[in-house]
Amino acid sequence: MTNKSSTRSPGRIRNKVRFSIVWKLNTKLFFRMFGIFLNLNICLLVLSAAGLFVYAEQTVGATAEKLTQAGTPPSPEMENWLDLTPIRIDPIAGEPEGFHIPPGLQAYLSPLTANQIRSIDLPHGAGQGIWERIQKVSYNVTFQTDNGSYLLSYRPESTIRILVALFGIMFLIEGIILLSSISSGARVIRHTLQPIEQLAETARSLSHEGIFSPEQLKDLAGKLDHINATRLDTRISMDETQSELQSLALAINSMLDRINESYRSQVRFVSDASHELRTPISVIQGYANLLDRWGKKDEKTLQESIDAIKNETAHMKALVEQLLFLARGDNNTMALQAESFELSSLAHEILRETQMIDGGHEYSSALTPVYIKGDKGLIKQATRILMDNAMKYTPAGKQITLSVSSKGNFARLTVQDEGIGIEPEAVPLIFDRFFRTDVSRTRATGGSGLGLSIAKWITERHGGHLEVLSRQDIGTRISLVLPLVPEGEAQKG
Repeated sequence: MTNKSSTRSPGRIRNKVRFSIVWKLNTKLFFRMFGIFLNLNICLLVLSAAGLFVYAEQTVGATAEKLTQAGTPPSPEMENWLDLTPIRIDPIAGEPEGFHIPPGLQAYLSPLTANQIRSIDLPHGAGQGIWERIQKVSYNVTFQTDNGSYLLSYRPESTIRILVALFGIMFLIEGIILLSSISSGARVIRHTLQPIEQLAETARSLSHEGIFSPEQLKDLAGKLDHINATRLDTRISMDETQSELQSLALAINSMLDRINESYRSQVRFVSDASHELRTPISVIQGYANLLDRWGKKDEKTLQESIDAIKNETAHMKALVEQLLFLARGDNNTMALQAESFELSSLAHEILRETQMIDGGHEYSSALTPVYIKGDKGLIKQATRILMDNAMKYTPAGKQITLSVSSKGNFARLTVQDEGIGIEPEAVPLIFDRFFRTDVSRTRATGGSGLGLSIAKWITERHGGHLEVLSRQDIGTRISLVLPLVPEGEAQKG
């Protein structure tokens, strides 16, 4: 006899499992929303009952005041007024029964009825349904006068009808939302499960085609399990009996190489940033201790400490701003304000500003009008970085040249100095963050090793690149190469 379960197709089984998962998740979502609506309705019901009680007390209190002013029994004018209100006034023959409002709440009620006896009547009658009985409910308060005792009965029939109508509308809306959540929830769940289903389908197809055996996959999984953040240099080694997994192993090893390089770069960056921030903090702390010991009375020590603290604070502020700039760049959260502009005009502006603040060097320029499209502020920042580096590492009296030209489809902004130059082996590393070539490139020059990294990011973000040519004791030439704007767009700009 054939087992029926073995004759079912894998597709039908997968569909059944998929339907079961979607049904269970959708049911949980439905009952979660139902619970939220139920709690909300209970809160609204309690608030409505509290509001109805407050309104009943206010109405009864106002009636008691009018009854006190008009006298008892009610006059014809009082009777006419009562016809317009949901209040009835009946004399009490016997001893009233009911409950008292707690003393703590009596201060918020009318003084005429605060300490009186209250009761709630829900009529009982044959042939009356629950709705008819609810509509005839009354809230009763006794009222003592010189002429006798009276029962003030408030019947909120119209108010109850309004509340029932509002709750009915709310229940209808909630029902529609719950029903619509069934279909929308199923769509969301199916969309969420789709990547998992695709992965499972791929694994099934690989298994059916006989590419990976269970033993091979288990071996591969065991090797991957031993790789973590502290052992990113671990690689998968496959023997000859596992040749089917060679391509997969190569792909995983390549991915691990990239992850390891990124991880090491991040660790190095954090370490360098911590070191750069620790140095000014230590200097500030040292001068603060110096001030605490001798600087209170020694004006020379006081001024020296103030100047040092201000310099270190300014350096630390600049460093933090550079770190934030690179962090925003790495996270792709910095938007470019692109516009077409003339690069030579911007270069002339930067040259004029540099000459105003630096009188220790000779400056020259060779500017050819060219148009580019990009963020003018960022291009200016990159150019300022190149000019600042030239100023820092060029001896006084030497020349710095700023030029703008074009070649092919690219514009070229070049800063050339007659400074100390860079060793050949260090040239490929000068754009690494916190990199300095030698002792001369220390904090004494005011740099942090981040300027060229920022300039490189700005240039590459604009589709360009940086070119470096340097000779020790002769000088350095760094060119910022950017795409030219087509002639038609340049004329529009």
